[in-house]
Amino acid sequence: MQENTATQYQKIIQNCQNLFRKKNQDYGTSWRVLRLSSLTDQIYIKAKRIRSIQEKGSQKIADNIEGEFIGMINYSIMALIQIDLENQNEDELNLSAQYIDELYTMRANKNWELLANKNHDYGEAWREMRISSMTDLILMKLLRIKQIEDNEGQTLVSEGVESGYQDIINYAVFCLIKMEK
Repeated sequence: MQENTATQYQKIIQNCQNLFRKKNQDYGTSWRVLRLSSLTDQIYIKAKRIRSIQEKGSQKIADNIEGEFIGMINYSIMALIQIDLENQNEDELNLSAQYIDELYTMRANKNWELLANKNHDYGEAWREMRISSMTDLILMKLLRIKQIEDNEGQTLVSEGVESGYQDIINYAVFCLIKMEK
C-alpha cells in the first residue's frame, strides 16, 4: 500500500468533517429526521448528477463534482450514524454537536480500517481505475442498497446496507484523491 493513502484519506475526511461541522452549526441535527431510504436517495441524486456531467462533458449548475463526492461521503456517514443510533434505540433528533462529531470520527476511523484492509488485499487497484468507473460502482452500490431497503433489510446471501455505504465512502474518497492530481 502506498504510504500516502492514509494521509490522503485523512485529508479528505478532515475536509468533509469540517464541512459537516459547519452545516451542523447552521442546521443542527435536522438530518436525523431522514429515514435511511431518504439518505440513500440523496446520495443517489448526487451520483446521477456526476454521471450525467461525465457523459455530457459539461454542466449548467456551478456546483463542482468534488462537492458532490464530499456530499456522498457525508450523507453516507450520516446513514451509518443513523444505523448506529437506531441500534442503540436512540430516537432523539437533537443531539449535541460534540456527540455527533464523535460519532462522525468513529465512523470515519472504522471506514479507514476497512479501506486499509481492502487496499492491502487489492494492492490499491483503484489507483488504476477511471473516476467514471468508480461513479458507476457507486451507482450500483446505491441500487443494491435501494433493493435491500425495498426488501425491508432482508438479504439471502448479500452484505447489508452498512457495507454498501462504506464502499460508497471509499469510492468517493478514491475519486477525490484521483481528482487532486
